Amino acid sequence: MRLVTFEDDGERAVGALDGSEIVHLSSSLHMSNDMVDVIAGWSMESVSRAMEEGLRVPLSGTRLLAPIQMRSNVLAVGRNYRDHAKEFSDSGFDASEEEMIPKSPVIFSKAATSVIGPDDPIVLANDPTGTTDYEGEMAVVIGRRAKKVSRDEALSYVFGWTIVNDVTARDLQKRHVQWFVGKSPDTFCPMGPCITTRDELPNIRSSWIRTRVNGELRQEAPISALIFDVESLIVTLSEVLTLQPGDVIATGTGLGVGIGFDPPRYLASDDVVEITIDGIGTLRNSVE
Repeated sequence: MRLVTFEDDGERAVGALDGSEIVHLSSSLHMSNDMVDVIAGWSMESVSRAMEEGLRVPLSGTRLLAPIQMRSNVLAVGRNYRDHAKEFSDSGFDASEEEMIPKSPVIFSKAATSVIGPDDPIVLANDPTGTTDYEGEMAVVIGRRAKKVSRDEALSYVFGWTIVNDVTARDLQKRHVQWFVGKSPDTFCPMGPCITTRDELPNIRSSWIRTRVNGELRQEAPISALIFDVESLIVTLSEVLTLQPGDVIATGTGLGVGIGFDPPRYLASDDVVEITIDGIGTLRNSVE
């Protein structure tokens, strides 16, 4: 199932994609209009019934929002593809680097206020340094409370998958050493277009992620190329903190970000960034 948050008469609502239509779950099931509540109280039986009987609205012309209204920061992983780890190291922008290929996951976060939805603009004015870069990433959506999870059970805590563009102000990332400031400007975390539930896409490792800027393919990698896979990330995080339903973990980006070019190819006004993952869809955002 592919779940979305959308705008209905100026109000937020939760729905499920079915071809060219959205099944209005918030209305049909009297569900919350907050995806986090929907995830926490998930009932496949009720949702399946709504898919057969529920109110439907056309997808065309409907404004999709970020699928999750974040209650905490987006968790993220740096240097999690080998070729990007080298590209980032060679760029000189990682002021915190101790080793090119990390021995443990490099964890940081992005402010919840940085999250925007599909087709919302990435605003360059929020980066005073003019070094705004893109990073296409697969993100994990947590489905239930997770603490001290074993590797064997880690995937059972995954509700589904979505797409994140880990937009980054490179000079701020380097200047502040700790990456939070450079990763968190407003509009610097596009997310969507939907959440594909794990039962529909059980083997995310078989999917590929591709990033295009103005139609030009910049990034292309299999999810299987992650240095630290989904299970490892959930184990690492849940060992020291409690993951909650609706938490999002962006898993890292591959080769081909703007700083990997000589000279760097930063985002510019009127650019369009499209990130596609097999089984999830395409997250598209313009730049202004």
